[in-house]
Amino acid sequence: MLKQHRELSMSIRRTIENNEEAGIRPSKTYQSFVAAAGGHRELNFIEKDVRNYITREVRNVSEQEDAKEFGKYLLRMKEKNQNFFFELQLEEDQSIKLAFWADARSRAAFEYFGDVISFDTTYNTNRYNLVCGSFVGVNHHGQSTLLGCSLMKNEEIESFKWLFQCWLRCMGGNAPKGFLTDQCASMKRALEACMPTTVHRWCIWHIMKKIPSKLNGYKRHADIEQEMRQVVWNSHSKDSFDRNWNDFLLNFGLADNKWLSDLYEDCHIWVPIYLDHHFWAGMRSTQRSESMHSFFNKYITRNSSLIQFVKQYDNCLGSREQAERESDAADFHTVIPCATKSSIEAQFQDAYTHAKFREVQAQFRGKTNCITRLKNSALGYSVYEVGEQVSSSIFNKFVVTYDSVAAEVKCQCLLFESRGILCRHALSVLSFEQVSQLSPRYILERWSKKVKRRHTHIKSSHDEPLMEPRSKRFDQLVFRSQNICEFASESKELTAILHRAYDNVMAEMEALKAKRKGTSSLSHEDANLESVNELQSPPRIRTRGRPKNRLGSKLEKQIANATKKKKTKVLSEVKVMFFKFVAIEFIFLVNRLANV
Repeated sequence: MLKQHRELSMSIRRTIENNEEAGIRPSKTYQSFVAAAGGHRELNFIEKDVRNYITREVRNVSEQEDAKEFGKYLLRMKEKNQNFFFELQLEEDQSIKLAFWADARSRAAFEYFGDVISFDTTYNTNRYNLVCGSFVGVNHHGQSTLLGCSLMKNEEIESFKWLFQCWLRCMGGNAPKGFLTDQCASMKRALEACMPTTVHRWCIWHIMKKIPSKLNGYKRHADIEQEMRQVVWNSHSKDSFDRNWNDFLLNFGLADNKWLSDLYEDCHIWVPIYLDHHFWAGMRSTQRSESMHSFFNKYITRNSSLIQFVKQYDNCLGSREQAERESDAADFHTVIPCATKSSIEAQFQDAYTHAKFREVQAQFRGKTNCITRLKNSALGYSVYEVGEQVSSSIFNKFVVTYDSVAAEVKCQCLLFESRGILCRHALSVLSFEQVSQLSPRYILERWSKKVKRRHTHIKSSHDEPLMEPRSKRFDQLVFRSQNICEFASESKELTAILHRAYDNVMAEMEALKAKRKGTSSLSHEDANLESVNELQSPPRIRTRGRPKNRLGSKLEKQIANATKKKKTKVLSEVKVMFFKFVAIEFIFLVNRLANV
């Protein structure tokens, strides 16, 4: 096919744009066109045209314009919803040093899920080597929920201080109860300064992952690793941890190991027994943040622009919102049957989301492996020893106390305190005591499916598409046409009726277009703010510089008086599917209609 005969229609371009935003590879996009058309010969373009369009039009953001487009995007989101929050910190040359933003839905969700936060900055995902940091919480289904995103030029103390203070302002000055991070000294000091009442926890997964590299030089390194894990995970009191740790060091001659000595000094910040009396919503590591970052890996590379990154973050917001809505719907329309005759299990079934009720059921199943023995009892206060068989030869013992007057049960394993799920050891004691009705204190509103949460009525920024007028008209027309095409494709007679309608409408449109020839109109979609146009993209090589100012508040004041000058092209959220025969011909009609 000669190049002068090849052309990408508007419908093809829109589909390419949608697929690119959704992370669909160009080859797959082209094959979908081939399948819809009925073969390669039926298309008036080739795969190279698709790739060229993506490179030239979709991904082509120059470094000079990237920061400006990034700033404009944030402003447009703010215009659409005044609860959208962002702030930028600039270098003296107006290049971006730090950026933070959170949409209205994330800010509302913080009210319910901001008690424990995971924050991670191990992800580097753009052409400027800016580090991505995401604030991640846990919703009532146990799913990760995004509560803000940041881009950082460096990981110095002052940068983290700026970021944490900015995030606190965004969330109304309310600090979380718990905050998980990796072993970053700068982050630790910034947290101590910005959130002094918040319990800081290091990611235990990162620490345990370092064991092979840190202790590989010892002859018995495999035994050392196994014993260290045993000490960390199976010490059920602070005293027992101290004893077990000292025995571990003596047995393997590790008393002079600096890495282990430093870890012991900071044991209060990573060892479970020192932290599990606080609520952590089941989190002990920053892997929730890292799982969010892995989402970006599907769509973002080291050469990606800032504007590409922020749009993919919106995609991530949308996917998290959809997952929560689907789970809410399942909770409302379906019921998980109880596995036992226990009235306590029925209480959880009635109150908890499906995901959390399944966790409760796992504890009920685990109760069958427990043997309960009363040690002593006085004035309604009883002390039990619960033995749990974890393997054919291993029994773990836990002390459980029960106060019949206060209707309070407490287990040494601290599962309820740290995860909000009553453990099998406590359930075993309640069964032994023949308790039929559980105290409401053990049925947390945090996991309830009955609470009406405000953020569920707010759309994420992913649901705020911004398109140039013609693209918007086109998508609206195609969206409305789908029902007509589906109905007409049921028979030859109906298809013939629609064909005749095509001919009539086409003739009417051509007549109108001929009458209006020579006239034109222009819609202005974007605000051209002077302060945004002064933004510069960060250099590719990391530099240091004194921050000059924050951008957010200054820009927000100018929004109302901004003059609109320029069309803006933004990708749509809806991917349209066309029917094989009728739809292809109808697209031709829509292309003509959109030009009117």
